[in-house]
Amino acid sequence: MATPTLVRCHCCASASLHPLLPWTVAWGGSGLQYYSDMTGAVKKRRSRRGGFFEIDDSRVTISTPDNSSIELPGRWLLTAVGASLIVVLLLMTHAQLELDPSNLVDRLFGLVAIAGIVARIALSRPRTRGQHIARDAIDHVGLFSLICLVGALASYPLAANTQGFEDFALERTDRLLRFNWISWYDFVAAHPWLQLAGSIAYQSIFVTPAILLGYYAYTGRRAEARLFIASFWLAAVATLILFPLTPAEGPLAYLWHGRIPYMPQSALYQSQVIPLLRHHEVHSVAVTSIHGLVCAPSFHTVSAVLYIIAAWQIPKLRWPLLALNVAMLLATPVEGTHYLTDMIVGALVAIAASIAVRRGLLSLLEELRQPVPFDPLRVALRRAPSGQLLHLLAMETSGGPRANAILQEIDRRGLDA
Repeated sequence: MATPTLVRCHCCASASLHPLLPWTVAWGGSGLQYYSDMTGAVKKRRSRRGGFFEIDDSRVTISTPDNSSIELPGRWLLTAVGASLIVVLLLMTHAQLELDPSNLVDRLFGLVAIAGIVARIALSRPRTRGQHIARDAIDHVGLFSLICLVGALASYPLAANTQGFEDFALERTDRLLRFNWISWYDFVAAHPWLQLAGSIAYQSIFVTPAILLGYYAYTGRRAEARLFIASFWLAAVATLILFPLTPAEGPLAYLWHGRIPYMPQSALYQSQVIPLLRHHEVHSVAVTSIHGLVCAPSFHTVSAVLYIIAAWQIPKLRWPLLALNVAMLLATPVEGTHYLTDMIVGALVAIAASIAVRRGLLSLLEELRQPVPFDPLRVALRRAPSGQLLHLLAMETSGGPRANAILQEIDRRGLDA
């Protein structure tokens, strides 16, 4: 809670407030009424003293705006995701990879994307609430899907430029943490119902964002949606930067020997696909058939932690989505063939990305949106002809704020004083 500065109205029906306090002022029959439109709560005080009204700043408090009230510009997100796509395409070219143009499912996927773009253009100026919801839903889902696509594609050229595997170090760290992956896998393999539950929970990675983004669009919480998407993008970038440092086959390929009693969702893709990419034996990639190649950090863990952070701020969704994502985390060691170390690093990446966006980026936005103090002298000097500026400078007999302002304007214009 913050306290406003003293505000006075000198015997008239007008009042001025600090420009950063988004309050409305109304003239009432028995005095000034100050309403806080920040939280919907009404804060009101009336008094009369010596010919003017005043607000007692020792007793009036207001709620400061939370981060969710600051909306990231949409062009920032589009620029970030667009730049990421360009970088990934360049990486694919360097790794001699290209998108598979003959894949029928990819073509259908492309048609859906084009339809979404056309619908978004048609809804650029929504008039009804339904159109607003549809526009925001297309924005949110489109950006999120593009980030997922770019991230998945990026893992292929990045994997092609890696060397060796770091399973020994990752498994050794697990042992130091007293985590036995073999025992965990044996337990799941012995219980078919756990296999089914784990498979469903692991695949729910796209269910939670669908619920969150749909909720944001339906309730008009575009600022929160963009914060969530920005955090997801930053976490994906961080994950891809760390991935080449610790490429791994995964615990199933590294630790298990003999017949595999249960094949999890991630199977043995890391140990099978990464060597092929390194030897340039893979030349085309189908968008709808991409396999997860990132072992550490675990991106399922990254996603789950980000989903929980976002859902925690929505009371209606908090506990159901918490339960769903905890289930996904429990399924990740086996279904994602991840070491516990992968998951810990993934959780740290998610937390760091969330803090960076919700505190760092939003603090920058707040600073950029600070009102510029009005200076009548500088406004007048900017409107003055160049010749008049030189004349005014010649009339100044001593240095001072006025002379400094004139000199700064002359320097800004590049005039010869």
